[in-house]
Amino acid sequence: MNAMTHQFCAVESVRAGDPLAGTATHAARNLLISWPRSKWSRSLRKAKDMDPALAQQLDQLAADGRRVNLITRRRWPADLHRIYLFPEARSFDIPRHQLGEFLTAVAADGDLSGWNSSAVTTPLMLCCTHGKKDKCCAKFGYAAYRELARTARQEALPVEIWESSHLGGCRLAASVMVFPAMRKYGRVAPEQVLPFLRHEVADIPYLPCYRGHSLLSPAQQCAETAALRWLTEHNINAGVSVMPEQPTEGDDVTVTVQWRNRSDANDNEPVSGSLQVRCGTLEVVRLDTCADLDEGPSPSRCWVAKDIQPR
Repeated sequence: MNAMTHQFCAVESVRAGDPLAGTATHAARNLLISWPRSKWSRSLRKAKDMDPALAQQLDQLAADGRRVNLITRRRWPADLHRIYLFPEARSFDIPRHQLGEFLTAVAADGDLSGWNSSAVTTPLMLCCTHGKKDKCCAKFGYAAYRELARTARQEALPVEIWESSHLGGCRLAASVMVFPAMRKYGRVAPEQVLPFLRHEVADIPYLPCYRGHSLLSPAQQCAETAALRWLTEHNINAGVSVMPEQPTEGDDVTVTVQWRNRSDANDNEPVSGSLQVRCGTLEVVRLDTCADLDEGPSPSRCWVAKDIQPR
């Protein structure tokens, strides 16, 4: 038996010191479509029993810039497909025989009023359980998903929880993506689920597992996370705005992060401010996926926050 058989890229990622922050890149335009997990293939958007014409439509949507993921949850009907569109933040329930027509309208940015839809008004959380893609997503992802679903139900929290196909960063399993906030998380362990859910319901990033805001650059994500940690350490409950990165000495960049207190501050406390974060890269020797276990780790460049100063 291969000595690497019982190793997992997610475990090796922690050992290698592979950082979470700066790894949250994700497409802005998304289509999520429910499909039974037993039928998923290795592709993030294709199922084994999917009509070839439908698969081609999904490929074309992806080529046109809309990321497509398969999702599932327990007891959802196999022939009724829940579809979420973002950034539109709308959900649709489409019978299988109408999928082609619906996707044609989506691709053409056409009128979707002929289908019943609902606004997405609460956090929608996807947890990657795509075991056909990577065994870490089966082992760590499914454990996290079960606890997310159980805890949300037990605590009656206003969230939607779905299993998902590949979200990127298998080595960071369990991976979770939150819509419409566009926040991405990694290494979500079952014991972290309750505080994670409570933070997201309050629209506050959960820092122990935070990879960053998906629409920011990797350097901006690192700066955002560093600023949020600095504010927490200084007992400041604030929201942040991340400015564009600016080049500095060498390959480093500086990112200004502006903050504003979420609550009324005391008279002698500032209600807003800014932080300057210097970010650079470091080399981490890591595995990207479990498929790399036989060949072994390779060097990768990762963004990190090197220094932070109030302005």
